Amino acid sequence: MSTEPLILDLVDWVAHRPRPYAEVIDAWRTSCPRLTVWEEASDRALIACAPGADGTLMVSATEAGRQALAARLNPAAPP
Repeated sequence: MSTEPLILDLVDWVAHRPRPYAEVIDAWRTSCPRLTVWEEASDRALIACAPGADGTLMVSATEAGRQALAARLNPAAPP
């Protein structure tokens, strides 16, 4: 089973707005390949973690993640 759709689902979810790390991990807890999805998205630099204004670790989509989402929506577009 390919995890690509799940990876892009994770990127899409955090692309709408940065989410606290704890919320992301809690939400993806029910996904069997959660760690694989998380690790792959991180390794490919599709998501990033950074401290928010209050010091909470936040997860957001990177430019590479947004480009991957755009490519999913328009596969004929050049990279």
